[in-house]
Amino acid sequence: MDSIKIRGGRQLNGEVDISGAKNSALKLMVATILTDQPLILTRMPDLADTRFLTTLLEHLGAGISRTGDRMQLQTARLNSAEAPYDLVRKMRASFNVLGPLLARNGEARVSLPGGCAIGARPVDLHLKALEALGAEIELSEGYVEARAPKGLHGGEVIFPFVSVGATEHAMLAAVMAKGDTLLENAAREPEIVDLADCLIAMGAKIEGAGSATIRITGVDRLGGTEHAVVPDRIETGTYALAVATAGGDVLLKDAVWKHNEALWDRLSKAGADLSNEDGGIRVRSMNGRLKATDIETRPYPGFPTDEQAQFMAAMCVADGRSVIRETIFENRFMHAPELMRMGAKIDLRGNEAIVTGVEKLRGAPVMATDLRASVSLVIAGLVAAGETMIGRVYHLDRGFERLEEKLANCGADIERVKE
Repeated sequence: MDSIKIRGGRQLNGEVDISGAKNSALKLMVATILTDQPLILTRMPDLADTRFLTTLLEHLGAGISRTGDRMQLQTARLNSAEAPYDLVRKMRASFNVLGPLLARNGEARVSLPGGCAIGARPVDLHLKALEALGAEIELSEGYVEARAPKGLHGGEVIFPFVSVGATEHAMLAAVMAKGDTLLENAAREPEIVDLADCLIAMGAKIEGAGSATIRITGVDRLGGTEHAVVPDRIETGTYALAVATAGGDVLLKDAVWKHNEALWDRLSKAGADLSNEDGGIRVRSMNGRLKATDIETRPYPGFPTDEQAQFMAAMCVADGRSVIRETIFENRFMHAPELMRMGAKIDLRGNEAIVTGVEKLRGAPVMATDLRASVSLVIAGLVAAGETMIGRVYHLDRGFERLEEKLANCGADIERVKE
């Protein structure tokens, strides 16, 4: 099992190429099920999660080839309408094959998903949305067995709370349902807009993506297209926080300013210097410690839960006391005890973490517990005195492409240790 070794104390200077968004790329890959024509995706990140999904899609019948960041997918015919447990358990996004399989095949059998251990993440919203579109669903022995013998039809889906995955799943199913579909209280993330843009290029009729109300008119057939995956806003925020914490001057190439405005607001208040340039976003931190700043995670366009752990790492060495409130997932402070092993002062109180900044963290052996927590430990390691060894980095490999290389190119003393 690989580990990452970091010797802290170096500033970061240079440029970082921002990869395509993992959370968008996975749903875009699933869209191949909806057409027998080629789907070409560029700016595709090479991650453990994209490789997991490639294996599942190939099992279902997709032909997939990749050159650099260009992936071509074509599902000329379906070999199977079953997504077995062994192929779905490693990643929740695999569950989103259910709707497209129903739309194209009229039936599907998909294992209930696995994924990060960051609290209850039920799929009931996904299933209720599909039922609103005419699916007949049964749960049996850990599998969802779904049928739409007369095809899916348009319907009204009102989400009781905002869910990115359920919104994307409903979109993927509704684009080929007969009639009109209305999604209310839909997620508004840039990844939703990216998926809609790709589906529209394939021939879908979608209005309102990026707002709380999405209207979809089903079509009989979708074609192929070529689409560039949107730059990853979570990776953008992660490197921005790394620079703000460790100090330095880095250009985040191709990053999109408007996708992270909640973070820019908090980082500016904390003392980082941010500028939107033609080539991306420049982050500078030359004036010593950041100032303690509070955050509360909210659905987009609020502060993203996927950047909460990284922000906490930054606040561990900030001047003053900050309050970090997590409102999305109930078990997303698992990184806090690992940060405390490095000398952080964190008081956990339910869904709040009270962080009192210290002047210096100390390197220590720590363990990644989920995808975003793992990279928060990387940020802590960059500023810690001595050596930090991070174990279980397979979590990190699910969502960050070439992280050690990108940081090393900016001056970090970081390497992967094979075991």
